[in-house]
This record gives sequence, C-alpha cells and structure tokens, in this order.
Amino acid sequence: HKMQNLVQGEWQGTKEYKTIVDPLNGEPFITHPNTVGDELEPFLDSARACPKHGMHNPLKNPERYVMYGDICHQAGHELAKPEVMDFFAHLIARVMPKSYYQAWYETKVTADFLKNWGGDNPRFNAGGFNVPGDHNGQVSTNYRWPFGPVAIVAPFNFPLEIPCLQLMGALMMGNKPVLKSAGTVAVVMEQFLRLMIHCGAPATDVDFINTGGSTMGSLINQGPYRVTQFTGSSQVGEQLSEETRGKVKLEDAGFDWKILGPDVADLDYVSWVSDQDAYACSGQKCSAQSIIFMHENWEKAGFVDKLKSLASRRKLEDLTIGPVLSHSTQEILDHTNRCLEIPGAKLLFGGRPWQGEHSVPEFYGMVEPTAVYVPLEELLKPEHFGHCCTEIFGPFQVVTSYDDSTLQSVLDACETMSHHLTAAVVSNDLRFTDKVLGATVNGTTYTGLRARTTGAPQNHWFGPAGDPRGAGIGSPYAIQLVWSCHREVIHDHGEIPEGWTLPGPS
Repeated sequence: HKMQNLVQGEWQGTKEYKTIVDPLNGEPFITHPNTVGDELEPFLDSARACPKHGMHNPLKNPERYVMYGDICHQAGHELAKPEVMDFFAHLIARVMPKSYYQAWYETKVTADFLKNWGGDNPRFNAGGFNVPGDHNGQVSTNYRWPFGPVAIVAPFNFPLEIPCLQLMGALMMGNKPVLKSAGTVAVVMEQFLRLMIHCGAPATDVDFINTGGSTMGSLINQGPYRVTQFTGSSQVGEQLSEETRGKVKLEDAGFDWKILGPDVADLDYVSWVSDQDAYACSGQKCSAQSIIFMHENWEKAGFVDKLKSLASRRKLEDLTIGPVLSHSTQEILDHTNRCLEIPGAKLLFGGRPWQGEHSVPEFYGMVEPTAVYVPLEELLKPEHFGHCCTEIFGPFQVVTSYDDSTLQSVLDACETMSHHLTAAVVSNDLRFTDKVLGATVNGTTYTGLRARTTGAPQNHWFGPAGDPRGAGIGSPYAIQLVWSCHREVIHDHGEIPEGWTLPGPS
C-alpha cells in the first residue's frame, strides 16, 4: 500500500518514500511519504491561513458546530458497521500486533466516542455561563474559544483511538489541526480520514503529514501552531515543551502502579485483571501495569502463582503476546538483568527471549511475559529506585510486597515517581482506599476489588495529574481543557446615569 499526505484538501505524494516492514516477518508491506524540505511549505501555508480565532467559534460560523455533530453521528454509525469494525481491527493488528479483541475494542471505543458527539454536543461543549454585572446592561459572558492552528503528534500503540479522539476534539472546538501519526501505523489514520471525508468532513479542515520526528519538530517550530498535543515518550514531550515555550498538552510516560490492599477476595478475578493490565497488547499501553505492591496477604494466598499461570497462556499465534515496537529483545533482557542484580531480587517468571518459532525482526522485541520481584526496602534505595521505576514499554513488570507496617513506604514510592498517569487501588476496605487515594496523585485511578490500571474508554477522563501541561482524552472536560481556552466578553450596554458629570482624573 502506498500512502499519501493530505494538505489543503488534496491527497498528495512526495519525492521520497520510506518502507514499513511487517512487524511479524520483516517483509515490506507499506510505503509512506517522507515529507522533507520545501515539501513542508504547503502545510505551513495551510496553518497560516487559519486565524487565531479558529475556523469557527461561538460568535463566528456557529453552524459548523452543528456540521461536526452530524459528521460525528455519520462517522460513528459508519465505523460501527460490523464489516468496517472488522476492517479497522485487522488493520490495527497488522501494524501494531495485538489480539483481535484488543484491536476490535479500540475500534469500538472510537465508534462510541463519535456517537457521543453526534447532534448538538459539539456546541454544548463550547458553551459557558453568564454572570450578572454591576448595573443594568452589564453582563459578563464566557466562551470556550479555539486556538486556531494546532498540531497533534500521535503514538504507535493505539493507531486509531488516540489520534482520532484528539483530532475530533480539536476539530469540533474550531481548530485547524495538522496530524502526524507514528510512521509504522499511520496507514490506520489515513484510512480513517478517508472515512471521515466520506461522512461529510471538509477535506480542507485537517492536514495529515507523514514525516520523521525531527522534521515534524521543524514544522512545529516554523509554523504558527498555538498548541501541540503530544502523546508519547517523556523525553520527546520535554523537548517539545522547551521548543514551543510551553505551548504543549502532554500525555506522556506512564509508570503505572497497582496496590493490592489487605483484604483478599476474588483471587482469580484480581489475578486475571493484573495479567491483562501488564501483558495485554504486549504491555504496550501507557496505562500498563508497571509495578505491583502486593500486601503480604495476597502473596500468602498464591497471587504470584496465579499470575504466572495466566501469563503462560499467552501465544504469538493469537497475538496475546507479540512484537515490542519500541525496544529490542536485548534491551528488555538487559533491563531485566539489571533489576535482578539488586540484592534480594528474583525472577518470578519470563526473563527469556520468546521460545517459540517466529520471524519478528531483530530490531523489535520478542520476549516472554516477565515479572521480577524486588524487595521493597531495596526498591526504595536511590541507587535502585530509578531503574526499578523506569517504564519499559513491553511485557515487563516489577513486583514487590509490603505489610501493614510498611504501607507508608509504598506511599513514599508513589510520591517519588515522576509521572502520574494511571493507578489502581485493589481493595474494598474504604478506610484503606481513602488513605491511599488521599496520599497519591495519578490522574486516572481505579479503586475497588475490580480496579485496573488499563482502560481508556470514551465514558470518562483519561489523562495524567500533577502537571499543568497534562492532556486528557475522551470526555467533554478533556476536550475543553486541551482544545480550547477561556474567553470572557463583558457586555456593557446600559444607559449613562442621569445627571452624570465628568469626574476628575484618578
């Protein structure tokens, strides 16, 4: 398949192309444009043509809110058709290997999101409120105002859901986005944009660029982009933050923790959720479970043995385990071995290259689901903490244990972590959960015996906390926060008081 860019309403090619190889066998199967040099100019011209007050706002072109309500309705209906969902599920799994169910559910969440925003909801989300003034004829009115030209840089792990939800939020609020998806998976959004245009979206409303990361950085630095929404690694997020002088919204790294409380119940269910949290999509979720703090009661109940047994069921044949696209096998094994050098550490399971036959390219990772136990007192030492709490975007997790007397040490560990995306407090003991929730930060935290770390559906906020640059996704508030700003208009049409005289200067 030969991909194209979309700019100023036209699908276009480039002088140079890059070849994308099949992550399962290394064979070439996609070529995508390598946009460089003067080929950026049409994208810059497109962004410059959009004013700061956007393509629409509450006082300009308000009919476009209605238009995007209709587009969302039509696109949600189209994407929910069984044959269309099946097409996108298979396409996602081809470029970002994950089980059919995981890919299908990503498509379903996207379709449900679009259905949520059908009808009048785009204009409802641009609404504000009025405050009475000091005298007749005065009232202050606030609006959610667009930024105008904006940029979206999307990751590889959710090729449809993340870029689609951010893109549609940007569009419905009145912005003109340029979208760059990760090159290995960008074909998914190319196909979705064609579906969106089929459903009535103006092709000129969004630009879609295929290029390398450094070239995209150059485009952002040269262009008038008022906000860049970035989902991906914390290093790139920090670089973008510096280069744009803080004009970013970030959903970056997620070293996500789970605390198993003292009350043991539903062992099979909790173990299954933990296996899903750590190893579904081969651990390539920003919400994936990176570390478990298990109360000694869970350890005595056989939680680790359950987890090991569940992880052993995963197979390459059905992609319940698959290639890791951001680490090589050796990189993952080196990290595992470094953890095992910590005093008292031990390998619970995994820690080897995938033992079955496969043809995954060497520059990708292909390992067994892995868990390493590190004693809590060692994990907390400065010489070990940074390594133990480094996110490995793959099927790897750290396990440690605590008792009633060391809960504060667990909370200290959560406080010391640098990024606060998702978390889970697995307990139905309300006093325990209130203590943990009151002493932690993570922006998307599940609590209760059914708590998980993964899950970014369309029905609640998903995003980090503790960082003013944090970006949310999915909910009305997330769209308002990321894709609009507050504008206050004070109307003052009242009559001048009878008998008014010119006062002295003040």
